[in-house]
Amino acid sequence: MKKAMGKIVGKSVLSLALVVGFVSATRAESNAEKLYKAKCMGCHAADGSANTKAGKNTGAHDFRLPDVAKETDATLIEIVTKGKKKMPKFEEKLKAKEIKELVEYVRGFSKKS
Repeated sequence: MKKAMGKIVGKSVLSLALVVGFVSATRAESNAEKLYKAKCMGCHAADGSANTKAGKNTGAHDFRLPDVAKETDATLIEIVTKGKKKMPKFEEKLKAKEIKELVEYVRGFSKKS
């Protein structure tokens, strides 16, 4: 009986850990998506194409292009933090963790193409 209860408890703990992990991952994606929509989508578009009026006016980069996938995380983090050409800097508006999440989110556009 103890052995059976131990297996049930063990499976319950494993199931709970998986659910908590999934919820945490979903929340992180959700936060990155919200940040992208609030801070980036105006120029870079919902699909990362930069096919917006503001994107065309500023020469915003198309995130779906292969060169984005080739950039290191450090380079992309630096661009978001310090800005580049007409892109504003976000070092005073976003936390380092938020910038990292945005970089991970942006990488998803090149994987979809």
